[in-house]
Amino acid sequence: MNLSGGRENTLASVLDRTHTAMGSRLLKRWLHRPLRDLSRLQQRQDAIRWLLEDYRFERLAETLQPIGDCERILSRVALRSARPRDLERLRDALLALPSIQAALQPVDAVRIAELSTEIAEFPTLAALLQRAIIDGPPVVIRDGGVIASGYDAELDELRGLSEHAGDYLLQLEKRERERTGIATLKVGYNRVHGYYIELSRSQSGTVPADYIRRQTLKNAERFITPELKEFEDKALSAKGRALAREKQLYEALLEILAEQIGPLQLSATALAELDLLCCLAERAESLNYCRPQLTQDAVIEITAGRHPVVEQVNDTAFVANDLYLNREQPMLIITGPNMGGKSTYMRQVALITLLAQIGSYVPAEAARIGLTDRIFTRMGSSDDLAGGRSTFMVEMHETANILHNASPNSLVLMDEVGRGTSTFDGLSLAWSCAEYLAREIRAFTLFATHYFELTALPELAAGVTNVHLTAVEHNDHIVFMHEVQQGPASQSYGLQVAQLAGIPAQVINNARDKLVLLEQDSRNSASQPERNPDPGYSPAETPVQNDLFVAHRPSLVETQLRELQLDDLTPRQALETLYTLKQLMD
Repeated sequence: MNLSGGRENTLASVLDRTHTAMGSRLLKRWLHRPLRDLSRLQQRQDAIRWLLEDYRFERLAETLQPIGDCERILSRVALRSARPRDLERLRDALLALPSIQAALQPVDAVRIAELSTEIAEFPTLAALLQRAIIDGPPVVIRDGGVIASGYDAELDELRGLSEHAGDYLLQLEKRERERTGIATLKVGYNRVHGYYIELSRSQSGTVPADYIRRQTLKNAERFITPELKEFEDKALSAKGRALAREKQLYEALLEILAEQIGPLQLSATALAELDLLCCLAERAESLNYCRPQLTQDAVIEITAGRHPVVEQVNDTAFVANDLYLNREQPMLIITGPNMGGKSTYMRQVALITLLAQIGSYVPAEAARIGLTDRIFTRMGSSDDLAGGRSTFMVEMHETANILHNASPNSLVLMDEVGRGTSTFDGLSLAWSCAEYLAREIRAFTLFATHYFELTALPELAAGVTNVHLTAVEHNDHIVFMHEVQQGPASQSYGLQVAQLAGIPAQVINNARDKLVLLEQDSRNSASQPERNPDPGYSPAETPVQNDLFVAHRPSLVETQLRELQLDDLTPRQALETLYTLKQLMD
């Protein structure tokens, strides 16, 4: 899920084109529980390859359309709590199984062949449900009307007594009018008094002897006859007996289904996986994913990798990038401008690795991926104030978890470690964490930072390489290229990004002036060697903090000097310019 708790702009939302609720749930389970079983992963890849051939996934998708959420329906069947519409959906699913089996033949993918075996056909149950359950049944069995006509003779007879009561009453009314000669005689029914024969008060004195008074009204008298009383007993009890019989038949259906619950559940599980594999095949075709080469070797090699989510939500073309990590080069120090794409680059590596280890194709031109035991991330900022943890404390807890639990087979993403405290503390922590990951753990690590001092780590620790995200500056504006290149970045372009975000111009200008002063202070302090009481201290072993604020943006004095056309200046203009530059320096 995303930060707001929804599914929008998540990996699941990009991948989920399943046709059943079972397949959708299985996709999330696979994403939460990736595999390290190379054989099973390759079987899934072979299944996707087979489905892509001749667009078989499209034909199978049509046959999967009638399949409902059989897993949950069967769980309710096992608990004897399934509702009529559950049985209707189960019936439709069972009727679709022969078409699915036909679409799976012939097959040369091992996993598809296994699924074909697990998906059994149940013609007897399908026929039973087709005879027993009407189309579009009521939600619950309580009011009846679920069991189809012709399924049970006793039920049909009881329903006939209730449904044909109107015809009998019309015939009775006609006969009684002829017998009594009273043209206004009516036969009716109400829930309180049941069936009755109604006459006006003036005609009540001429009724036959077998008429028994049942109710006296203001202007009418109501009677009942032995024949009408006998019919009333049958008709009123028939409805209740029909409902009882229908419930009895429905419970018997659940018992019959429950006897086959094991094979039915196995088929439902296989249908869910088949649906998901069809979905992954469709995504691979539609989104131009490639089949990664999975290996037991310690390597992550990605050619032209893309972020599966970002490329779907961006209006512009996504800039693909390469990655290469192995035992000789397990760590990348990633520098570059804010908004340059460092986090996107790191996350796409993690998502490509995750997709490979669920058996899916991946968004890249080519990929060779060794099996990873865990993916650790320390990215973004959040707090737990109610739990007594500040943003920095949360960051340190996550970092501690990584340093304690990562292994050489893990993939670690570290983004801006140490930024939540003072400069010296943060830089020291970031340096030490990176060094520990590089020297002690040797996990595959992508370490993004704005501490340019960390770019010296490759000189001190084997297996560490600098890369950076590129940007181009033009007239105080910045254009992000989102391209990963070798070597460290030259600057972070923080002021330019702040300007893009809408920070007032006065604030940006004041920040530039302050940056110039900080640069000068940094250069002055760098020219004076610091005293250190530790006799074992070696400057080569510790990052030089003095370089922290050194930006490669030229100062105002340097800019004006470069722009001077010395040959065009008169002696007076040269002197005035010199005074101006002196004032700027002061």
